Amino acid sequence: MAEDEENNNKKGLRLLWILDVQKTPCAREAVLHGAGGSVVAGLAHFLATSRVRRSFDVGMAGFLLTTLASWSYCRTNNAKMRVQQRMIQDAMKNKVVYEGTSLDPAVRTRTEASPGPS
Repeated sequence: MAEDEENNNKKGLRLLWILDVQKTPCAREAVLHGAGGSVVAGLAHFLATSRVRRSFDVGMAGFLLTTLASWSYCRTNNAKMRVQQRMIQDAMKNKVVYEGTSLDPAVRTRTEASPGPS
């Protein structure tokens, strides 16, 4: 009985039986931003025109546009962060490998910067 509950909790929320919101990066935030954009766009259009059906359509368009914009912005930022992390990890690995050798960049800059005896 307890195992069934754990499996249901691990399953997560799926949108359209395709996208697992909990496991897909940026999906939860994008859907929440889309819901907010939908409410704002639909309500603003309804207050301006008093047309219910068209306001619903505008709200759906607002949901789609806001969700896609938020998701793409988040994914590009995550990609940039992964690249920066990879560069830092490589630099740390090189620091460990070259430390104390003649190829160490820190040693080279110190010897080049300090003037030798004339």
